[in-house]
Amino acid sequence: MFRAYFMVVKVMESIVVSIDVRKYFPIRGGVFSRRIGDVKAVDGVTFTIKKGETFGLVGESGCGKTTLGKTLIRLLKPDSGRIFFDPKGNLPSEFSSNEDLEEYDIAGVRGRKLKRLRRYMQIVYQNPSTSLNPRMLVKDIVAEPLMVQGICRGKEAEEKVLEMLERVGLSREHLYRYPHEFSGGQKQRIAIARALITHPKFVVLDEPTSSVDVSVRAALLKLFKGLQEKMGLTYLFISHDLSMIEAISDRVAVMYLGKIVEIAEPEELFKNPLHPYTQALFSAIPIPDPEAKRRRIILKGEPPSPANPPSGCRFHPRCPYVKDKCKHEAPALIEVKPGHLVACHLY
Repeated sequence: MFRAYFMVVKVMESIVVSIDVRKYFPIRGGVFSRRIGDVKAVDGVTFTIKKGETFGLVGESGCGKTTLGKTLIRLLKPDSGRIFFDPKGNLPSEFSSNEDLEEYDIAGVRGRKLKRLRRYMQIVYQNPSTSLNPRMLVKDIVAEPLMVQGICRGKEAEEKVLEMLERVGLSREHLYRYPHEFSGGQKQRIAIARALITHPKFVVLDEPTSSVDVSVRAALLKLFKGLQEKMGLTYLFISHDLSMIEAISDRVAVMYLGKIVEIAEPEELFKNPLHPYTQALFSAIPIPDPEAKRRRIILKGEPPSPANPPSGCRFHPRCPYVKDKCKHEAPALIEVKPGHLVACHLY
């Protein structure tokens, strides 16, 4: 399965490869808290992220976007599947067997090896007010990853912190302040500085602009792009703001109920969405023209529970084009155009 997908998307210089990754959360009940079911947050996700690109991930709330991001950087351990990560850029574009990539598989690593990998994989959370310790000074918040990784301490660490703060638009006068003394946009810049202080190669941006004003979002997007060019970063940009995804992404994946249903470049995806869910999702984008008309697609029913997902295609109970095959057989993610993949029996 991995080799087939690898050949389809013509991967070159990938830094992250996810192969059939699953992450379930147990549901417990009864007197003895036995496991009576699972919430299938991520259920068989396969895709690649190329070195230096911004890979956008969209989908409605609860579809598993954040869980997938945390699993890829091993904040969560996957229940099954393989995650290949290569911070040095040596991941081969051709291989003869899965054993060739064994040294890059981080799905099962732990202990010291996982700790060493942490410096190359970071995350910027959605709400900086809850991700920054209110009792720590900014200089200590940003320097903490340097201490944990044993990179440097003391004066050298303080110099690196100041350099990184200046890169994200802050200054020396901010070193000895607490998080509550900053605005929402400034807090997010502190969180970005903390994530980048170890010079990672892969950064998960988990809705990093959703908790700030619209006027601040453009400045943060410009900051992300500038840092990416200067530091050679690769992003997984998670958001439900489709305009934000279109502006920053090199490729976009659409997620529904724990599965990837479509992948394409933003221009192709926004002009020609193929999956019925993607079509409905994009039909809800507001048009800044009162005269313009767009056919709004209203989906029937409610999103199914990830604890009890439908058989076959996850979207079939709400799909206007459902066929008998959709109810029993899960569609594979296939390439229908160059660089445009979709998981739907219509294609």
